[in-house]
Amino acid sequence: MQRVPELLSYLQVLADEEKQNGGYILIGSHQPKFKAEVSQSLAGRAAFLTLLPLSIVELAAANIVYDRDEYIYQGFFPRIYDENVTPTLLYRNYYQTYVERDVRQMINIGNQRAFEIFVRLLAGRIGQLVNFSALAGEVGVSAPTLSAWFSVLEASHLVFRLPPYFRNLGKRLVKTPKVYFTDVGLAAYLLGIQSPEQVFQHPQFGGLFENMVVLEALKARCNAGKDPDLYFFRDAHGLEVDLLLAQGQRLTPIEIKATRTFAPEFGNNLQSFLRLVDNADNATLLYAGTLKTRLANVAFLNFAETAALVGADHCLTVSQGLPETRT
Repeated sequence: MQRVPELLSYLQVLADEEKQNGGYILIGSHQPKFKAEVSQSLAGRAAFLTLLPLSIVELAAANIVYDRDEYIYQGFFPRIYDENVTPTLLYRNYYQTYVERDVRQMINIGNQRAFEIFVRLLAGRIGQLVNFSALAGEVGVSAPTLSAWFSVLEASHLVFRLPPYFRNLGKRLVKTPKVYFTDVGLAAYLLGIQSPEQVFQHPQFGGLFENMVVLEALKARCNAGKDPDLYFFRDAHGLEVDLLLAQGQRLTPIEIKATRTFAPEFGNNLQSFLRLVDNADNATLLYAGTLKTRLANVAFLNFAETAALVGADHCLTVSQGLPETRT
């Protein structure tokens, strides 16, 4: 659509004449320009929908179910499943045609090599705090320039920031966001992973799994037409919760572990958070194991249940109906 902007003038007239909701669907990969033009020409006549890659729930509805490492390697781009395209080939082509060409054109990047290094360094830091000053030394450009590049990647739905939660919880909290990719398969490709067997062996394995689960939560919220309301928590003493869903004054803390094995101590951070915050409940640990259980006031669920946990108007109450594990 962004290549034919004059189309918007015609749609404005048609929308006013027909007065029918949902009559036209506009798509475009050049998100910043696309949104600006639609907001200007179709103000009050258009609604924006965020369409992220396929979710685990959507794949399951089509009888496509994979294991942890296969999901991470395959990613969730529709073409992979519709046309049986090899993930490495698809992501290589996508990166070369969209990231290296279209995204670079948005900000007129002259140093292609520096930009490529920056994108790959971001893949190596998924689940970590965004620190442009530290990255500037490795990339060889200034921190403000990297911040501008990141904003364009974010506006293009290639990466996203998970903000920290610090409302009414004191001042000694981390207030820097974390970075994640909007498709874990692209991150895996940028890290050089070329098969499911390489996923578990990679140093960023834990970060990739966390990226996938956080992204599934984001998809669930967006697909339900809701604001994300997703955060993480970290204080100055090292207490951290990977994911928080905030619904009004209510907080649902979620820990993410890539392991397939159940261990009671995995719930320790959640227990500490529940003692610290009086408006938190439904604490859940999402992991790659199959044992569904409850230990004290922490539920243990498989990561495939992420959408059920965060997507409903009221969080799935997982503290009831699960077998109690005693230690």
